[in-house]
Amino acid sequence: MAGDAEATRRRLLDAASQEFAAYGIAGARVDRIAAAARSNKAQIYHYFGSKDALFDAVFHELVVRTVREVPIDPLDLPGYAARLFDGYEDHPEVQRLATWYRLERAETDSPLEIVVASNRAKVEAIASSQRSGALPAAVAADDLLALVLTIASMWTSMTPEYNALVSRHTRAHRRQVVIDAVRALLA
Repeated sequence: MAGDAEATRRRLLDAASQEFAAYGIAGARVDRIAAAARSNKAQIYHYFGSKDALFDAVFHELVVRTVREVPIDPLDLPGYAARLFDGYEDHPEVQRLATWYRLERAETDSPLEIVVASNRAKVEAIASSQRSGALPAAVAADDLLALVLTIASMWTSMTPEYNALVSRHTRAHRRQVVIDAVRALLA
């Protein structure tokens, strides 16, 4: 019975991830999520309580997976940015979910603690490396992290018009641009 419950919960999370990536929080429909998960709306409310809580569960899982699969290495920020780039390229729904999160949760009074803790740990890792002299300290640690994250995601957040302009660039080229830009930032 517990296996069935976990399987249902997993299907709901997977279906919700696709639905939220496509439509955002406001545009997502619980009936479509339930149908895609071969479940029903009552199960969404049973497992998650609300559509917003379901989005939070999806986003929490996304953050945990990204932190696990792409840990920060403050001594190799160009490599870290490249690994983030790879993740964004391999899983375009990540950037879509993050964009919806920024758009629809920008004014939230209670940010997701997993996101706050993850960012705090990354900033501290960079700051510690700066204090030890292993990283240049010309840019504050929090600003440096923001720049690295932005550079890593820049290709997946371009407008369709700009993407058409640079469509000749291969994935390998775009990845190298990310690495070179972060290296230049640290020079």
